[in-house]
Amino acid sequence: MALSRKGRPPGALNKTTVEFRQTIQQLLDGNRENVSRWLTLVAEGDGTDNCKPDPGKALDLLAKLAEYAAPKLARTEIAGDPSNPVQTNLTITFE
Repeated sequence: MALSRKGRPPGALNKTTVEFRQTIQQLLDGNRENVSRWLTLVAEGDGTDNCKPDPGKALDLLAKLAEYAAPKLARTEIAGDPSNPVQTNLTITFE
């Protein structure tokens, strides 16, 4: 007896998930200037003891917001030939 697969295909998002992500994206888009200002305020502080500079926290908040705007990518492992290992070169330039 063959199984009948009705419903969403594997990996497809349900309607609620799609709507939630769209709502979060609209919220972020509509408050782009505010979010930027809030992150700057957290990173640089407001000059009072109420809000001391905390760039690490600002970066953490930005990373948390990014999860709603862009999906997390799966980790991939690159396995090479043990006698000929994969080589990677990375150059970082600060201006």
